[in-house]
Amino acid sequence: MSRGERREPSFGYESGDSRDDGDMRLSPDDRPVRFQNAPARPEPSRQLRNAPKRSKRGGGGSGGGRRGRRRRTLLGGLFYWTMVLGLWCAIGLGGLIAYHASQLPPIDQLTVPKRPPNIAILAADGSLLANRGETGGRTVTIGEIPPYLPKAFVAIEDRRFYEHFGIDPIGITRALVTNLRGRGVAQGGSTLTQQLAKNLFLTQERTAARKIQEAILALWLERTYSKDQILELYLNRVYFGSGAYGVEAAAQRYFNKSARSVTIAEAAMLAGLVQAPSRLAPNRNPDAAEKRAQLVITAMADQGFISQAAAKSALTAPAEVPERVGAGSVNYAADYVMDVLDDFIGAVEGDVTVLTTLDTKLQGSAETILVDALSAQGAKLHATQGAVVSLAPDGAIRALIGGRDYTKSQFNRATAARRQPGSSFKPFVYLTAIEKGMTPDTIRDDSPVSIKGWEPENYSRTFRGPVTLQTAFAHSLNTVVARLIQEVTPREVVRTAQRLGISSPLQANPSLSLGTSEVTPLEMTAAYASFANGGQSVLPYVIREVRSTSGKVVYARKANNFGPVIQPQTLAMMNTMFHAVMTGGTGSKVNLPGWEVGGKSGTTQDYRDAWFVGFTGRLVTAVWVGNDDNSTMKRVTGAGLPAEIWGKYMKAAHAGAQPVPLPGGFWQGAPKTIFGDGAPVADARIPPAGVQPEGDRAWVRPAPQERNFFERLFGG
Repeated sequence: MSRGERREPSFGYESGDSRDDGDMRLSPDDRPVRFQNAPARPEPSRQLRNAPKRSKRGGGGSGGGRRGRRRRTLLGGLFYWTMVLGLWCAIGLGGLIAYHASQLPPIDQLTVPKRPPNIAILAADGSLLANRGETGGRTVTIGEIPPYLPKAFVAIEDRRFYEHFGIDPIGITRALVTNLRGRGVAQGGSTLTQQLAKNLFLTQERTAARKIQEAILALWLERTYSKDQILELYLNRVYFGSGAYGVEAAAQRYFNKSARSVTIAEAAMLAGLVQAPSRLAPNRNPDAAEKRAQLVITAMADQGFISQAAAKSALTAPAEVPERVGAGSVNYAADYVMDVLDDFIGAVEGDVTVLTTLDTKLQGSAETILVDALSAQGAKLHATQGAVVSLAPDGAIRALIGGRDYTKSQFNRATAARRQPGSSFKPFVYLTAIEKGMTPDTIRDDSPVSIKGWEPENYSRTFRGPVTLQTAFAHSLNTVVARLIQEVTPREVVRTAQRLGISSPLQANPSLSLGTSEVTPLEMTAAYASFANGGQSVLPYVIREVRSTSGKVVYARKANNFGPVIQPQTLAMMNTMFHAVMTGGTGSKVNLPGWEVGGKSGTTQDYRDAWFVGFTGRLVTAVWVGNDDNSTMKRVTGAGLPAEIWGKYMKAAHAGAQPVPLPGGFWQGAPKTIFGDGAPVADARIPPAGVQPEGDRAWVRPAPQERNFFERLFGG
């Protein structure tokens, strides 16, 4: 076509047209127009128009490019959706954490809960008797315990403790791998900080919610406290089993010593124990506890906390758990301390130390003798329980045994059990009679007596006729004391007993003379103490001093002088009669050679209770034997099993001690008496010639007197 020639537009596709308008985007108005008579021809597909020409061999370079693009598209999609999924997971996790964090107190108001106070109860020599309180032991600081003790816990529980920020991802991963290999839960990923957070703020339930809160609180602890402070809090809060919270309580519980004194082997056993306190308790499963301790020692050596030589020594000399640690009768005494402590210091706000009057040797001796006696004879005599109370003459409690076995029964029979004292109550009747003017030489008739239908009998079922009060007292004659209480009145006897310290309700009736009103062993011992200390009033006490952990004296007992309750002359007469019991009466088999001793036995009707109460110038001791259900024993009298226990204990307690006289001395008898033969007798207790003694008693017949005029006139 020439340059000037006008070319008509073509609206169709010619067979030779080489245009490729497959990528054209035409509006409806721009579409090609076909004439009505033009033959229809199919429009080439876009795919065919855009498709590259394939080589004859196939699989040319253009096909490989398409597959590469597909791979890149797949990887890109996977990356994209992974990012999307990760983002949503992060959002969900953040929401979950935020939700559980909202269930906790506000972080700015969060504080470590105050540890429940501990009461350390010490013997008179300063040795620890028991701990009382929810924790079982006092708080200790990192500085006062051996450095290998806290390191033992780090070595076995959290070796990266000083490196992580409260949560240990490496430790968690290691625990997961170990657990997957073992197909079970062999290790936990919790750090010491997380364990502390759980102990301080959370419950022991195993849930995802608790683990999330535990992690949040662990981060707060790490931000608020130093590593040593966290470790100190942990050591004082972690549970070791058997009611022991904290390392001090555990050391006392299992090794009977302070945490300040534990060895490497003992420290390793304590550190290994926290994984499973019930299963690894050394007093229950010593083999498992020892194997666990060996792992701890090895870990300590591997991490350089102890030398290889120290580890070898600890492995060859494992920790040993003493027998009967934390058990025994001392808990009866500790319970009594807790009963009276509030009266002196009120509510306990922090750890305190209570210094008591208790003597560890006397306490142990009393427990051993009582338990051995009941074990040897209890079944045969149907006597299952007993109690022992021993006081210094001023009222200081030196030993207190509230029962045969504290682990089986915590009821304190020494302080809380009211039992009938039987004839051991008679001294209050005789004291009242002497205060009314009678003497040990006063004569009363031992013969059948009936008081408004009440007819008491002697244990022997026999009668001796006229006897002195001293003889009646020494041989515990019931008919004589029944006549005496009628003379002095039961109400006066009640007043006398209360004056000497009996606080239990007493029934003012004639049978009171035979001890039918119930009292406690502690009351009886305190009342008898007035006979051993010169007639002074006694209030039994067990606490000498109370101190806080800082050393501040919270309470210190001051010497109390309540004044005399028995006059000197009266006391001498009573001591004389008490001594007669030990030299020729119901207590003669348990007398203490070389010592001035007084005592009195007591047996109730049907042998339900048996007592022996006695004293020297050094100790006053009461022993009770019976059954909690008040059932009858097999003819157990106060002069039998209780006297035997009393004698063995008092001999042990006085062994090696210098004898001391009884304050107040003995009565030297009535003024000189002129008998019918005109011979003066200095001591009316010694019968003169011609006077017929009866057994161990002597009745001195009064000398005949000249009758006056009216007597001669009317007789009489």
